[in-house]
Amino acid sequence: MMKIALTGTIGMGKSTVARMFERAGIPVFDADAEVRRLQGPGGALVEAIGTRFPAAVQNGLLDRGKLAELVLEDPRQLADLEKIVHPAVLRARERFIDQHRDPPALIFEIPLLFETGGETDFDKVVVVSAAPDVQRARVLSRPGMTPEKLESILERQIADGEKRRRADFVIDTGADLSTTESQVRDILACLGLGGGE
Repeated sequence: MMKIALTGTIGMGKSTVARMFERAGIPVFDADAEVRRLQGPGGALVEAIGTRFPAAVQNGLLDRGKLAELVLEDPRQLADLEKIVHPAVLRARERFIDQHRDPPALIFEIPLLFETGGETDFDKVVVVSAAPDVQRARVLSRPGMTPEKLESILERQIADGEKRRRADFVIDTGADLSTTESQVRDILACLGLGGGE
């Protein structure tokens, strides 16, 4: 079974590309969605996060906005949060692999792949990319996002150019969806997973 990581900086279109791979029959593990589940109502990490960050949990519910405020500007607190979250996501990823033994390949959507040194766990790395103005417009259209928040996030992520350099494949999402889908099919064909026309 081929394990393929899908990554890219914020606003590049990772989730859109992941859905394209999924429609092509490749199961997708979404690390961000798993984090939201673990931190959501009744989530397995709420108690541990509340112990370390009491201001972020009220009545058993995690306030993700408050948690972000606490950790975004403090590398030590962010590291503490990562020590809680990353092992749980890794366990969930292993369960996903166990549950999907038959497909010839699996996609793992992992935004901070290079930042966490996780690329060595995968056979291939696909980086999703777009021009900076396209990225900025996408991110700033999100509810609650500000230019300051975007800059703070980008400072913690490896630059797009470096990710592109380290990728096995790059998908440019700056054009229309059909162009992006064509790139996905080309990658699947190159890897012997179908998708070519």
